[in-house]
Amino acid sequence: MAKPLFKNYNYSFDKNEAKILINFCNQALKLVQGDPKYALDVKAFNSMIEKLSTDSSNVKLTKEEKTKLVMLLKENVKQYDVQIKKSWFFKRWLLKTMLVQYNNIINKHFSE
Repeated sequence: MAKPLFKNYNYSFDKNEAKILINFCNQALKLVQGDPKYALDVKAFNSMIEKLSTDSSNVKLTKEEKTKLVMLLKENVKQYDVQIKKSWFFKRWLLKTMLVQYNNIINKHFSE
């Protein structure tokens, strides 16, 4: 079976998923905004925030934006797993909520 030459990077997020992703991108921006070596990342995250804010039901990401988003989401999931194992009940409950939401987004939109 032949692989398609071009991939489709169009996504349809509901309002809740879009809000989560916008907050996620804003957090990522806060981490890399001041450093000039992350200028491309800042540009990509600003672009994603703009696209998610305008129309979350039809978001067309570039390959670079999709790659950065998925990579950081998966890295956050790993970090939440580690933190959940070390934390107490209330913090674990809060982190588990975010973990479930990130996993749902990854599985629904970005699993291939």
